[in-house]
Amino acid sequence: MSANSRLTIAAHALTWIGLYQRRGHEVATSEQIATSVNTNPVVIRRLLAKLSKAGLADSRRGAGAGWMLARDLAAITLLDVYQAIEPGPVFALHRGTPDPECVVGHGIGPAMTAVYDDVEAALRGELAKTTLEDVLRDVLKAA
Repeated sequence: MSANSRLTIAAHALTWIGLYQRRGHEVATSEQIATSVNTNPVVIRRLLAKLSKAGLADSRRGAGAGWMLARDLAAITLLDVYQAIEPGPVFALHRGTPDPECVVGHGIGPAMTAVYDDVEAALRGELAKTTLEDVLRDVLKAA
């Protein structure tokens, strides 16, 4: 099973756009962003469409088409990005109903739900502490 990288790619794209705008550019193309991420521009466009619906990015069509931030990097948390691209819970229970006559089948749902609720709360709390401005600062330190 591979790890989900959508949050990292979305944060990368928005942070890149923010830096690009600070350097005097109005909009960034999905091709430019994809070069930095080292992925296909279609992947970037799909993620940015979700981020746009969440009010984190805007697009311009026609001449001078491209993407821009809808809010300042300091006003976007990793939780905002996460909620835009991963609207569901982190973990899920069985797709089907386990055997209710089995002691484990009967009790696994409530037992795991309690753990998953705590994990979800911790994850959201940590992501809410970090803005994309923080991410850009750390990126520039590492450069």
